Amino acid sequence: MSISIPSRSELGTILKKAKRIAVVGLSADPNRTSYMVSEAMQKAGYEIIPVNPTADEVLGVKAVASLKEIEGHIDIVNVFRRSEFLMDVAKEFIEMDADVFWAQLGLVNEEAYHFLKDKGYEVVMDRCIKVEHALTK
Repeated sequence: MSISIPSRSELGTILKKAKRIAVVGLSADPNRTSYMVSEAMQKAGYEIIPVNPTADEVLGVKAVASLKEIEGHIDIVNVFRRSEFLMDVAKEFIEMDADVFWAQLGLVNEEAYHFLKDKGYEVVMDRCIKVEHALTK
């Protein structure tokens, strides 16, 4: 079993269409990668929705405890949780109105990948959304 990553041009298309990004595991600590990446995406014009049960607010936006609490359509769910938690996030993902499941650089879970692909979702793993955005502008 293995996973397939969309091409750079496909990632560019995903990012050009997207407006709202829910970030699972977005830390309120400005020194954490999740904060820096999400801040850059927010500055690039994306609406960022922090998903973190231990934070009240991140990047000036009220945080939600889980994906289920988000109202309205989400274009990308960007995940900053360790690979072993990706299946849990994937199960929550299919219960909401979202298009793309995106696991950050270094995060891969084949079970979660195939679970989502088999249901027809676009899945990106092991890619940094900030880097891909910069490379596909």
